[in-house]
Amino acid sequence: MHRVQLHYTLRRDASDALVRHPLIDLLQAVDAHGSISAAARALGLSYRHVWGELKRWEDELGSELILWEKGQSARLSDFGAKLMWAERQAQARLSPQIEALRADLERAFAVAFDPSAHVLTLYASHDDALPALRAHAAAEHNLHLDIRFTGSVDAIAALNEGRCIMAGFHTLTQPDPDSLAARTYKPLLQPGLHKIIGFGRRTQGLIVAPGNPLGLHSLHDVARTGARFVNRPMGSGTRVLLDDLLADAGLSAAALSGYADTEPSHAAVAQAVAAGQADAGLGIELAARSRGLDFVPLAHEDYHLVCLKSALEQPAIQALRATLHSAAWQERMAALAGYTCTRCGDILSLRERLPWWTFRPKKRPIPASDGHR
Repeated sequence: MHRVQLHYTLRRDASDALVRHPLIDLLQAVDAHGSISAAARALGLSYRHVWGELKRWEDELGSELILWEKGQSARLSDFGAKLMWAERQAQARLSPQIEALRADLERAFAVAFDPSAHVLTLYASHDDALPALRAHAAAEHNLHLDIRFTGSVDAIAALNEGRCIMAGFHTLTQPDPDSLAARTYKPLLQPGLHKIIGFGRRTQGLIVAPGNPLGLHSLHDVARTGARFVNRPMGSGTRVLLDDLLADAGLSAAALSGYADTEPSHAAVAQAVAAGQADAGLGIELAARSRGLDFVPLAHEDYHLVCLKSALEQPAIQALRATLHSAAWQERMAALAGYTCTRCGDILSLRERLPWWTFRPKKRPIPASDGHR
């Protein structure tokens, strides 16, 4: 079976063509004019080019396209005629979808040709406020966020490897310098090289069924009751948070039934609970409330946006900071369940937000005595 590949062309002038294959234009011209030379003149092409393209496509498709008989006009072969028929059928059936696809492509490329528009690539730990920010930034500030949700560790790694301009990760509001979070993130971040842009504070806790039928109010309750737990994957910020909370509670991973069972996002954890596949999972309040589930708060954490210090003056990051500083966005974020704005859009140092680096002032050398008091 022959496969179909779609291609598109960028043009400054308008064109009525939707999805067209150049071979079809050649076949139509030969069918209409009865010779390759006349078809070439109608298309504004050379005879040699049209002849060569027809032969190339015959070799590519393995069938004759044009038939010549001495003293008669050139005509399409049965295969060539069927290609023309297939083209007409496809255009008749798919033209509305093709037109919609073309319009979507034009809207997307309009950003590239708009000098006032900015695009910012963000790899981020999953957070339900970020899609809301993406919609608000595009509508109100002509800033287009290209968000790729991944684990916190992978997000910062992508930033350090140059695959994105900004990364999103999260920690407890007062993380312990000896926590797993410190051991995880400290090697990936470097004071003086990275800067944090404040985003917001959110609540994480147990996502449970409506009415909390098992009476789960802590991780101890989850362990004691044998409730079916659903976790997040290795490398995710919420997995790091859970392990720190377990350590603080004096519990091991084995104490949770289902610790090895994972879902890729807060929304997926909430859906697993809503579907009865799990009794509880650690996630954000918004994910629980949006699905009519109950929520037991366990921890407050800051969601950080981090970039290289050298990128702070880039227009896209300036546009992002303006968006985060705007009253309209801060009101919208405050309306999201479990979120509050904290230093939203401010440039923050790693040392200010994370207690993992200590810098002692250098002692001034004592001048050598010259023998005089």
